[in-house]
Amino acid sequence: MTVLLFVLGVLVFVVGLLGSVALHEAGHLIPGKLFHVKVTQFMIGFGRTLWSRQRGETEYGLKAIPLGGYCKLVGMVPPNADEGATATMVRSRPTGMFAQLASDARDAEYEHVDAADHGRLFYDKPWWQRLVILGSGVAINLVLAFVLFAITFMGYGVYQATTTVSRVSECVIAVTAVTADQPQRDCTAEDPASPAREAGFRPGDRFVSINGEPVRTWRQTQQAIRGNGERTAAVVVERDGREVTLRPTTTVTTQVTDAEKPTEVSEVGFLGVVPTQERERQDLGYVVSVMADGTWQTLRTIGTLPARVWDAGQAALGLEERDPNGPMSVVGAGRVAGELASEDRVPALDRFFAIITLLAGLNLFLGLVNLVPLPPFDGGQMATTLYETVRRAFARLRRRPDPGGVDAAKLLPVTYVMASVILVVSLVLVVADVLAPITLS
Repeated sequence: MTVLLFVLGVLVFVVGLLGSVALHEAGHLIPGKLFHVKVTQFMIGFGRTLWSRQRGETEYGLKAIPLGGYCKLVGMVPPNADEGATATMVRSRPTGMFAQLASDARDAEYEHVDAADHGRLFYDKPWWQRLVILGSGVAINLVLAFVLFAITFMGYGVYQATTTVSRVSECVIAVTAVTADQPQRDCTAEDPASPAREAGFRPGDRFVSINGEPVRTWRQTQQAIRGNGERTAAVVVERDGREVTLRPTTTVTTQVTDAEKPTEVSEVGFLGVVPTQERERQDLGYVVSVMADGTWQTLRTIGTLPARVWDAGQAALGLEERDPNGPMSVVGAGRVAGELASEDRVPALDRFFAIITLLAGLNLFLGLVNLVPLPPFDGGQMATTLYETVRRAFARLRRRPDPGGVDAAKLLPVTYVMASVILVVSLVLVVADVLAPITLS
């Protein structure tokens, strides 16, 4: 049964991934069609074609490798000026090795274009229409991420710590910077009893006030305990419908106080209780804050990706431990989805929405990474279009001749370099996810 659930989780993730890719490419296809751009192919995946159907001038299909997709908008590379008359054609013909690359790209681009297609090609369209076509794929991923987060957090809810005690710790175990990222060990005879145990706390007790200050959330309770230091506190709890005053003497111990910095510890007051967790539906502001925090974390990951991929490669070779918060490939994310689905100690709906949250994070990453202003990302073409628009605007203001369109073919070397980088990064992460996978346990 566990194996079946694991496979089911992977399948749900793969279907969600393919759906996300299809919606991203549809973000290019739909405005492209609305603006009458010639679209010859709409494919999900890469490699050998598994299935395809011709509808009008567009071929729709699925390919063997489900790691992306593409929408073929004819005219992404403009022709030379001597191949026809149009306001957006490039006016230069470079020579050298890169010129051959550009020439080959243009030949492939316009192999099946005839005179009736002029005016329907991508480079013929106004700058704002090109930006809409290019940016809609990114927008769909970001909107989809927001919708999936909203469905999960507003519709199903998030587990939050409450002021009710779930478990009383038996002892005090100090956490050091060396062992901060290691599993919590069991109590030993040498460990002192926890203040909560000595004061008589019980599971089910609900905090009412600490040192005369009412507490309504676990965060308030936690701050009051940590700030009490090594002193006796007057704690009022509700037990079996009546209020009981307990007087624990909190102790000072070292603990991890920031989940994002598990190797950094602080000395804080310690009581020794674990709160219960209850699922609570959140408001729109919570979803916005999650999107904002996720955006910042994703941008930070993109900025530090070379170092993180290097660390993943080191982990794959057994030279260091794998960072549980590091980047993963699609293989790794699928494995995590399978583990989420097969965790039979967790309610089925919790597991399902955990996978939905994983897909939401994936869409957020896809949307943001496609804004990188380098080809072959959508941001590369968007940056080229904006540069061309600004250059032409300045020429008009200065009453200079139209400088013509920007020759996107000149960026083919950059495209090849970036494609090679993406391939290497993907391979390293796939190997790391096989040899040193990130797991939930």
